[in-house]
Amino acid sequence: MADPDRKRTHTRQREFIRHPARVPIELTRLRRKAESRIENVSYGGLSFVSDQPQEPGVELRLHIPLVDADFEARARVVWCEPDDGGYRVGVRFLDAHDAFRARMIQQLCAIESYRQQVLEREGRDLTGEQAAREWIERFGDHFPNP
Repeated sequence: MADPDRKRTHTRQREFIRHPARVPIELTRLRRKAESRIENVSYGGLSFVSDQPQEPGVELRLHIPLVDADFEARARVVWCEPDDGGYRVGVRFLDAHDAFRARMIQQLCAIESYRQQVLEREGRDLTGEQAAREWIERFGDHFPNP
């Protein structure tokens, strides 16, 4: 079970708004590849679920195939806590350019989340392009700008 004080510490330490996402991610540590799903993404980093603990301070190479076949970034593990039989892991991007590119990921995750919500609530099955147009019209001006 996660330490509640540790969880509150992570909440207070967040510098950037977290955007929920359920996007596949591949991570490589010491030439060992694993797959997971992003839980949240922000301008400075992201969190994901792992079946193995990740030691804070360890550098990972991240690859996000859904977003862009070429999106790879280096990140450092900042925190890791047990959660529902696995681990939630938070990482910070090591390169400012990768952090900037993460903004695109944030937007794509928000659009995909919007597409899924419209399907669940309204029964409309939007294409990615239709969802992007609607999302931009409705929420684009309110999307946080780093």
